[in-house]
Amino acid sequence: MHANAFPLQTCDPLADPAWDAKLAGFPDATVFHSAAWARVLQGAYGFRPVCFVHKDQSGRSSLLPVVEVNSWLTGRRGVSLPFADHCAPLCSDKEAFNRLLEAVIGLGKRRNWRYLEMRGGRSLFDEALPATSFYGHQLDLSTGAQALFGGFSDSVRRAIRKAEKSGVSIEFTRDIKSVRVFHELLCLTRKRHGVPPQPFSFFKQIHQHILAPGKGWVVIARHQGRPVAGAVFFHFGQAALYKFGASDETQQNLRANNLIMARSIEWHAQNNFTSFDFGRTSQHNEGLRNFKLGWGAKESQIEYVRIAPQNSEFLSAPDKDGGFSQRLFNHLPLPVSRLIGNLLYRHAA
Repeated sequence: MHANAFPLQTCDPLADPAWDAKLAGFPDATVFHSAAWARVLQGAYGFRPVCFVHKDQSGRSSLLPVVEVNSWLTGRRGVSLPFADHCAPLCSDKEAFNRLLEAVIGLGKRRNWRYLEMRGGRSLFDEALPATSFYGHQLDLSTGAQALFGGFSDSVRRAIRKAEKSGVSIEFTRDIKSVRVFHELLCLTRKRHGVPPQPFSFFKQIHQHILAPGKGWVVIARHQGRPVAGAVFFHFGQAALYKFGASDETQQNLRANNLIMARSIEWHAQNNFTSFDFGRTSQHNEGLRNFKLGWGAKESQIEYVRIAPQNSEFLSAPDKDGGFSQRLFNHLPLPVSRLIGNLLYRHAA
């Protein structure tokens, strides 16, 4: 029987209690493919992922999740998946991917999407240029704590020692109070970077569906009892992801961010995690790129693809860093920046 004789199916990760168990068969699956992330998207913004599924003759499945974002500000479009650093199609081969893509493009035509954005999987397209490219960085934790520390740069080791000598303390928590502490630091950080912060309601959903069930950590650094830096990590299987980071700029001399990262890498290595993903980095942000490289991480490219359903044309979407809007947000009062984040963050999905 030809592979095309096997019909495509769609499924709802939120309606399948065995969804994450099924993902265990895909080595490239991430937390963004998981039911937990689907619950975050639905709870925070009403987005409900639909997963297109293809099975070949041998019974192997291929998956392509997508969410329709209907925004008065940014238009109607398909995204795989909103607010994910990378969420590549999970495909057994090129033929399976082509069938999945054909089905999703057909949906996009019927729904009049401006484009479909794939956050990963660019190699599955023949000659498509990426719409946007980011740096990715991953650390292999299987080498052991001693080898990991040996891979840290000299500047990273000095920063860790400075934080320790300064009396910075680190706490791993999953409670909502710590999430709120982190969000306060995040609002300061996002204002400094010239972008509105994610609303706290988004982080409440992250707490409910990822942190509280034990699928991640919020890590807070304190100095003399005062929170000075924080980070949020997600877990999926034996993979850890550094998703959010924040700090108090006035206390950066303490190097608390470095101690958070060192203790987090150490904890995940000691608890049998095999990989540590530093998330995506803008290709314009050399400072953040160098920070991640300083931990001995392997660098890669994360490439997004945009395709217009109506004519199958590939579109560009430059990675913008800086500019007038960021300078404007940088100077807005913090309450105004928060309000804008509450109103507009959904539209950036």
